[in-house]
Amino acid sequence: MGVLLLVNGGFMLMAALTSLIYADGVTLDITLASITTMVSGLLLFFGTRNHKKEVQRKEGYIIVTLGWIVMSLSGMLPYLFSGAIPGVTNAFFETISGYTTTGASIVDDIEALPEGILIWRSLTHWIGGMGIIVLAIAILPLLGIGGMQLFSAEAPGPSADKLHPRITDTAKRLWLIYVGYTAAETLLLSIAGMSFFDALNHALATLSTGGFSTKNLSVAYWNDSPLIQYIITFFMFLAGSNFVLSYFAFKGKVQKVFQDEEFRVYLAFVLAFTIVAAFFVYNRANVPVSEYHPMVLGEGESSFRHALFQVVAVITTTGFVTADFTSWTPFLTIFFFGLFFLGGSAGSTAGGIKVMRHLLIIKNGILEFKRTLHPNAIIPVRYKDKTVKQDIVYNIIGFFVLYMLLFIIGALVLGVLGLDFQSAIGGAASSLGNVGPALGSLNPVSNFNGLPDAGKWWCGFLMLAGRLELFTVLILLTPYFWKRT
Repeated sequence: MGVLLLVNGGFMLMAALTSLIYADGVTLDITLASITTMVSGLLLFFGTRNHKKEVQRKEGYIIVTLGWIVMSLSGMLPYLFSGAIPGVTNAFFETISGYTTTGASIVDDIEALPEGILIWRSLTHWIGGMGIIVLAIAILPLLGIGGMQLFSAEAPGPSADKLHPRITDTAKRLWLIYVGYTAAETLLLSIAGMSFFDALNHALATLSTGGFSTKNLSVAYWNDSPLIQYIITFFMFLAGSNFVLSYFAFKGKVQKVFQDEEFRVYLAFVLAFTIVAAFFVYNRANVPVSEYHPMVLGEGESSFRHALFQVVAVITTTGFVTADFTSWTPFLTIFFFGLFFLGGSAGSTAGGIKVMRHLLIIKNGILEFKRTLHPNAIIPVRYKDKTVKQDIVYNIIGFFVLYMLLFIIGALVLGVLGLDFQSAIGGAASSLGNVGPALGSLNPVSNFNGLPDAGKWWCGFLMLAGRLELFTVLILLTPYFWKRT
């Protein structure tokens, strides 16, 4: 926790430097938040330096969950000290939405925020996104979370017998890829016509699949620039794919990318869903023409671009918007709501259930028909031409059931707090899947500011649970976890 706070405070200094460069008036406030955070980190670090540093499975659960909570509690200090987001509830919501890369916001006028605060919002995404990659590849497989053990053999690094060496080795490789992609997108967006500041913020939010924008209209602000939207779409797709595949591609093993079963299904989903959405968008059933901003390339291109952008944004749980997809047609509202539950690839910065889990659940379901006809036959589930252990299949099915149960409970709680049906189910699905935009009063052109305070805390809990793969958070709420063994 101490090290995390020191890192967090260091990133705050970067935001303070941005504030100083733009002379936005909050440099001192952000610097004070940084000092407070780093002093707290030093106290924790030196106060516990003589303790045993063995990390077993129980400690792993606690470290992961408390890590995100501590980061969120300290991360809201720049908002509070500067007065940019008054009130602990709103500041915490914005911060945990940032670190969990959800992108749901309570800010009504984003463009009125100082540059130092805007870059800090985007940095919370970027910090959380890198943390999620290391978490998914190096930590969760060791904790046996939701079938992530399948990932162990793929991650670039030593065998998964020790926690610390694996995290260190994995982080070194993936950090370079993550930084490289961010720099590349920043450069391309700047060339395409964005200001450097906007380009950097959107790159930070894209690679983390976060979704915080510097504009009130999100990426719809650049609806007159197809190139900008295609660049963001491309990097959203990359961020939603397994980062280990990027590692293999950079090592010259491009064939491994297209041989990867999950990647092929992920790509097929994006293409198929885009074709469906583009068809309905092009026909414009009940959709205002002004919403599309057709370019010189024609209405067909515009329809395809909006459909592709929104499909990729929702599947990867980035949450950027170019239009209010909930107003397109009733069919597309339900269609995109269904995509809230898909998620990107395992080992990506995307949230949601993940393509790998859906794939294995579908495979297991199909095999159940064969097992019914041949009850004595041993018919295992196979993934990437390898047999999947039955306990991993059970783990994934358990994850899916728990995910849907928490979604239902989440929607019921929001309903009790006064939200209508669409807003309640949309808010619960979006928060749990770390998507960002939702339905009803929480639609893509609105925000979460209208939620009651209890609703903001509840959505914050759903964001954390969904981001940390459910078991990591929920196991801490069970009595037997705390019993001595």
